[in-house]
Amino acid sequence: MFPFRKACRSDLPAIIDLLVDDMLGQSREVVSDPIDPRYEQAFAAIAADQNQLLAVAVDREDKIVGCLQLSFIPGLSRTGMWRGQIESVRVAASERGTGLGSQFIEWAVERASERGCQLVQLTSDKGRPDAIRFYEKLGFTASHEGLKRSL
Repeated sequence: MFPFRKACRSDLPAIIDLLVDDMLGQSREVVSDPIDPRYEQAFAAIAADQNQLLAVAVDREDKIVGCLQLSFIPGLSRTGMWRGQIESVRVAASERGTGLGSQFIEWAVERASERGCQLVQLTSDKGRPDAIRFYEKLGFTASHEGLKRSL
């Protein structure tokens, strides 16, 4: 069992490294020293919002080996049902296949349930068929078509 915890500011470089270590992330993330201020601003906004949880997974040496963001979303539909939205799930290449991803998702689902969410949802890029199969094995179903519009 891997320990999971809320991310702190000092975790940001490792989180960015995880986001970049991905076929799609390589083209849309920025690695720089100092850290790009947009990441700093985003982290501050997430940390200040009680309906956001940026979490990390750590190994035995306390190295960050996974990250995800869980948003708690209130809604009027379904008689005011809250949803948990899981985003930005990443697992270090060295830990893939160890069960970390499954444990981390189940941990996030438990956090959503504790907050009163009655549904947990996520999206995965169509260019990540392995990730989609992974989420399906965890009980997620492709019940909706997701659409996005870049601004």
